[in-house]
Order: sequence, then C-alpha cells, then structure tokens
Amino acid sequence: MRIRLHGTEDECRRTADAISRVLDVLETSRPYPNRPPSRLVRLYLTVHPPAPNKEA
Repeated sequence: MRIRLHGTEDECRRTADAISRVLDVLETSRPYPNRPPSRLVRLYLTVHPPAPNKEA
C-alpha cells in the first residue's frame, strides 16, 4: 500500500514517524518538492497493510 504525505518537509517526516509506530513501513521516499513558489513537499510511504480484523 502506498501513502502520500503532502506538507512541509518537517511535517511529512514527523507524520511518517508517527505512521511507522502503527504500520509496518517498508520504504520511505525522498522528499519531492512541489513546483515553485510552493515550499511544500511530497513524501511517499510503502507500508504493509494491517491484518484483517477477525472479530467481525
């Protein structure tokens, strides 16, 4: 599963760190800058989706 984060580089790094505490992150991309004059970036995470809930 791919997740795209969009924000400042610091926001994306902090959010990627938080996600890694609850999902198995297999890969984190480098930050891709948006077109100028934007100072925002995109960061892509490849994660292993959680196992299905068997309680249902």
